[in-house]
Amino acid sequence: MGKINWKEWGTDILVDLFAGMIIAIGIYNFALNANFPVAGFSGIAIIMYHLIGLPVGAGTILLNVPVAIFCYKFLGRRFFIKSVKSMVISSLLMDYIAPLLPVYEGSRLLAALCMGVLSGAGYALIFMRGSSTGGQDFISVAIKKVKPHVTLGMITFVLDVATIVLGSGLVFKDVDGFIYGVLVTYLMAIVMDRILYGIDEGKMTFIVTEHGEEVSKHIDAYSGRGSTILRGMGSYSKQEKDVVMCACNNKQMYTIKKMVHKIDPQAFTIIMESNEVVGEGFKEESGLD
Repeated sequence: MGKINWKEWGTDILVDLFAGMIIAIGIYNFALNANFPVAGFSGIAIIMYHLIGLPVGAGTILLNVPVAIFCYKFLGRRFFIKSVKSMVISSLLMDYIAPLLPVYEGSRLLAALCMGVLSGAGYALIFMRGSSTGGQDFISVAIKKVKPHVTLGMITFVLDVATIVLGSGLVFKDVDGFIYGVLVTYLMAIVMDRILYGIDEGKMTFIVTEHGEEVSKHIDAYSGRGSTILRGMGSYSKQEKDVVMCACNNKQMYTIKKMVHKIDPQAFTIIMESNEVVGEGFKEESGLD
């Protein structure tokens, strides 16, 4: 297995404690009493809690055992061990710490919103440490490895709606509860994607101009961003053009757009959303082992 990096594991445990706590609060203190279906293995555990009184954390661990065994070889030893650690911590917090806090008894809508934000943020923080809380997370990460272009939030959302939300909706037999469950699931997916990818979210621009070198030089001078000059040709005029490609954040893009217009009012500027930029000057990639 190699030498253990105690600093990394210490950081992982601190993140697990914080993330596990906000997940536990979201599920136990907001969702459990509001009686709306929750997606994922936590949702099944909540159903078991209502039917047979089994604690949510213990039910989550029980459900995770067969999935963990099935996914062990596919996901690798390191990810498996880290996920078991995260799962155990979050489950213990769910059963022993969250019950010590007051349970929200107000609006179901507010309960759903709080649960979606808290749990989505918690799951995202755990994913960012190269771990998961097991169960459906194992399945989500496995699909992510097969389909890397699909975001984890959207994978989770599709799995949740297709499986647990529909099933638990039938158990609760409450149309409003089902709607709240779908709302929570969608909100969790959005929060997860914003935290996982939104931190590095920015803009991508393609500037079609006859002054590519000048535009590129000013981009570097005014925004501190490098750019790439591509050679292009107009399909109608057959004239050669420069296509300046640049990735930057939202504030820098505003400066670049104004600067390009000043240099070449005839320039054709395309600005697109960029969910994530990885590489020099941005975030360094760190894959799962």
